[in-house]
Amino acid sequence: MQIVVDPLTGPEIAALLRAHLDEMHRISPPESVHALDLDALRAPEVTFWSARDGDELLGCVALKQLGADHAEIKSMRTSARHQRRGVASALMGHLLEQAQRRGYRRLSLETGSQPEFGAARALYARFGFHACGPFAQYAADPYSVFMTRML
Repeated sequence: MQIVVDPLTGPEIAALLRAHLDEMHRISPPESVHALDLDALRAPEVTFWSARDGDELLGCVALKQLGADHAEIKSMRTSARHQRRGVASALMGHLLEQAQRRGYRRLSLETGSQPEFGAARALYARFGFHACGPFAQYAADPYSVFMTRML
């Protein structure tokens, strides 16, 4: 598996992100969907990585800089064919390493509170994230769980 910065130009990454957004809108009310679209992921404060095995896309993750020492995890997604094969764990390990290299002291994230997000919450907890209050532009929302971790 190779994890590389992705230019967000390939059709396979567009399809994976479209599936991600579609699922978020299926599970959560529109005002509680905080997933970024392709244009938002191309912002200068966002770095986007994809995990691949040769030409096959396995998953993706993004890191959004919130401040000099704080960043947010965005767009964590494993392709349906590769779920439960360690892709998300590899992406998390890579993300944590990158965040430490950049000098961030804190990483935060927003995920869903619904049962469909249980595996994601468990993954984040395994990597040392714990519940916190809303951060950055977020407000309290019964459909959101906020988590953070010091680095």
